[in-house]
Amino acid sequence: MHPDKVRVSGVSRTEQIAADPNRVIVFDTTMRDGEQAPGFSMSAQAKVKMAQVLRDLGVDIIEAGFAAASPGDEDCIRRVAGEVEGPIFCSLSRANEKDIDATFRALAPAPKSHRRCHTFIGTSPIHRSAKLKMSTNEVLSTAVRSVEYARSLFDDVEFSAEDAFRTEPEFLADVLEAAADAGARTLNVPDTVGYATPEEVRETYRALAARIKKRHPHVIFSAHCHDDLGMAVANSLAAVEGGARQIEGAINGIGERAGNCSIEEVIMALKVREDRYGVTTGADSRHLVRASKILCEITETVIARNKSVVGINAFAHEAGIHQHGMLADSRTYEIMRPQDVGFEGSWFVLGKHSGRHAIAKRAETIGRPIEGERLAAVVAGFKSRADQIGEINDAELIAIIDRVDGVSEIVAQYA
Repeated sequence: MHPDKVRVSGVSRTEQIAADPNRVIVFDTTMRDGEQAPGFSMSAQAKVKMAQVLRDLGVDIIEAGFAAASPGDEDCIRRVAGEVEGPIFCSLSRANEKDIDATFRALAPAPKSHRRCHTFIGTSPIHRSAKLKMSTNEVLSTAVRSVEYARSLFDDVEFSAEDAFRTEPEFLADVLEAAADAGARTLNVPDTVGYATPEEVRETYRALAARIKKRHPHVIFSAHCHDDLGMAVANSLAAVEGGARQIEGAINGIGERAGNCSIEEVIMALKVREDRYGVTTGADSRHLVRASKILCEITETVIARNKSVVGINAFAHEAGIHQHGMLADSRTYEIMRPQDVGFEGSWFVLGKHSGRHAIAKRAETIGRPIEGERLAAVVAGFKSRADQIGEINDAELIAIIDRVDGVSEIVAQYA
């Protein structure tokens, strides 16, 4: 028996958030699942810094680590929970008392209403036979015991059926319903290996909700999708359509193998397409770029230029047709404002695909307005130089204009 075992009572922060049926809880696992990816380990100081920006972003739940993984990870979680205020803090636990006790110790500095124990066990045939060496009855009873023990220490318990989408549907429902009976208030249905497709995700959540919510109307279904087939965000959104009201993911989509659902992408998808999904989050999306940059600094990694939402090219335009449209109305080629995610604004990249409108606009901006035959000559020189070096910066553009003006003066002298 745990020496500090006491039943926690009262209303958890999760229950307060979930009071709005159209509110999606944002659960960030950058510092747990994200950190498990090779090359992404974080120090305690780094985790505190990351947790601070996640708090500013308005993340509801921060999974700060896996307390039982190592004494160092337990200490990191304890420091984060003690130094950062606001979000619910969570630690992952295998379905045993030792792991749950480590989670209890690690989260002790956080207010009781802001602590969550996240316990899990594999449920698919391959996990049962190859990893756990357990029968279905053993898995089910272990899940129930772990949730009951966690509920003796935490008011807020999440249960995950690992590898849910390769689990027999009937057994998956049995385990999740038993976990709810034991006191789990959040039921996670993880696509642990990135195997599922949006249609089956949507159908699975609807079927689970139809069965389990009859007896547990207030239980929250959660989505935790991996990106092995490139569908983590699509599957998470499909889960919302199926009734999920918590989405788990990581900044920049980091995580095991191909990564997790990208938090920044799903936040903006729900915001931009609120007309379709009809739900909201509590996220302040203006901190997304900052969160992405801080993670890159901490882990000494870079993201692709064309990364959705936070990549350097997400609001950059080079093609002449696009630049012309943007000059007329930014909504022609941008479905969200760059300021909404933390960029200062859109920008034009001047290169071989740029058109005369963008070149003339940039020349005017730098105080060298051009038009008529002079513009035509500059555009010709610009295209030739862009074929040689690619991107044309302001210094190059001024040089091109100067060459055109110099030639014009020479021609005028001999005219």
